[in-house]
Amino acid sequence: MEFQGTDRYYLDPELGAIVNMALALEKPLLLTGEAGTGKTQLAFEVSRALGMSIEVMRCKSTIKGEESCYVQDTVLRLNDARFGTTGTGRDVNRFFDYVIWGPIGRAFRAEERVVLLLDEIDKTESDVQDNLLDVLEDCQFTIREVNQTIQARQRPFILLTSNAKRELSDPFLRRCFCHHIAFPTPEQMREIVQLHFPDLEKGLLDAALGIFYELRQRGYEKPPATSELLNWLSALQHARVTPERLNVPFIGTLLKRTEDILAFRSGGKRPKVIH
Repeated sequence: MEFQGTDRYYLDPELGAIVNMALALEKPLLLTGEAGTGKTQLAFEVSRALGMSIEVMRCKSTIKGEESCYVQDTVLRLNDARFGTTGTGRDVNRFFDYVIWGPIGRAFRAEERVVLLLDEIDKTESDVQDNLLDVLEDCQFTIREVNQTIQARQRPFILLTSNAKRELSDPFLRRCFCHHIAFPTPEQMREIVQLHFPDLEKGLLDAALGIFYELRQRGYEKPPATSELLNWLSALQHARVTPERLNVPFIGTLLKRTEDILAFRSGGKRPKVIH
């Protein structure tokens, strides 16, 4: 199985090499980089290109390691114990009738190899990351209530993303292949855009890329990223904007922070905050 990019995803050689090495050696792959550089989308494109199902865990600060594997629906079990289970097919004496599998649990129980995406792992607490270390490395976890171990039938392709909101521990990093996706150069961005807009007029693309990269240099709190550029180009095409009429219309497709939009409208750069 080898991933070579898709008709919707530009894959530079270095990223392609480490993705395929992680696939072959069954190692977790941690992707870092600015938001909007395609970290999350890569997992979906690997899934699509290689015909693998995908399980996704959207990480939050409140998430617990256990619930990524399974939870027991105790409310439903109590309700069944009180009112009965006629017609439901459930039995209050059968623990697994009330188990809700999390993304890791579903990935481990799948008959065929799947893509397991742990998106924005840096949002989780350090103890959750540590709890996931052994689970991801050993590809197994224990259901405490019945002391039963769930072992992965097929080791998933594990892809983790981080926006560097919180530092990951050294033991966590040691168990992963790591790759930083740098922001695309204008030449790379041109190739990315042409995958999505193969018929885009060259003059419009040249003008749009010039404006886009100039905006990124202004010091905005949230500079526009690749996804914003693609949305902007889609709006330009829909409105049939020509290069001669291009004067940054639809600024809300590029800038998302109110302060950034106000700074743009005033014609200046976002002021630097001095602490």
